[in-house]
Amino acid sequence: MINKVVASPEAALADVPDGATIMIGGFGNAGMPSALIDALIAQGARDLTVVNNNAGNADAGLAALIAAKRVRKVLCSFPRQADSWHFDKLYRAGEIELELVPQGTLAERIRAAGAGIGAFFTPTAYGTKLAEGKETRRIGDRDYVLEYPFHADFALIKADRADRWGNLTYRMSARNFAPIMASAAKCSVVQVREIVELGGIDPEAVVTPGIFVKRVVKVAATLRKAA
Repeated sequence: MINKVVASPEAALADVPDGATIMIGGFGNAGMPSALIDALIAQGARDLTVVNNNAGNADAGLAALIAAKRVRKVLCSFPRQADSWHFDKLYRAGEIELELVPQGTLAERIRAAGAGIGAFFTPTAYGTKLAEGKETRRIGDRDYVLEYPFHADFALIKADRADRWGNLTYRMSARNFAPIMASAAKCSVVQVREIVELGGIDPEAVVTPGIFVKRVVKVAATLRKAA
């Protein structure tokens, strides 16, 4: 019997090794898997490479992981915001690396990994510092930059509902990067508001099929963040 439900966030992340590459869902706080991030901090893995839309907000979630000095490198689109002080401090001190990626390219590099695409050309960033050292090509009447997919050891994402097979639905904009991250990681771990019986989710409403999910954790309402 297939049952991907795990008892706790701590149990779901017990095998994350030092040096792992981890995708973390969320657009700011929307869709951020806070309980999973807290469990990762408690678990103790270090020298992590994190793929996320930004570099953390305020003092919780990804920002807390960065503040704990568990992250070696961040790949993101928006590293600096008014409340990204933990990343800013460590970056200025040379204690964390950054790879800046345009947001559309970030999404496509994640999606390409899940789709089995070896590389792709995009006009985004051509002629800028972000394209330095990368292969370029003129196709038709436009210039393009060659980009490679992001593959991850783990994806930590947040969904609204799941069944024990790992089929997922999301709540509005909290969906953001979660579906493509689930497909791009070797092990996708999902925190959800509700776990339903098989058949409790209309197949037509499934956004992420269970084939892309390894572990599902129900997180109590008191531990969940907004969105």
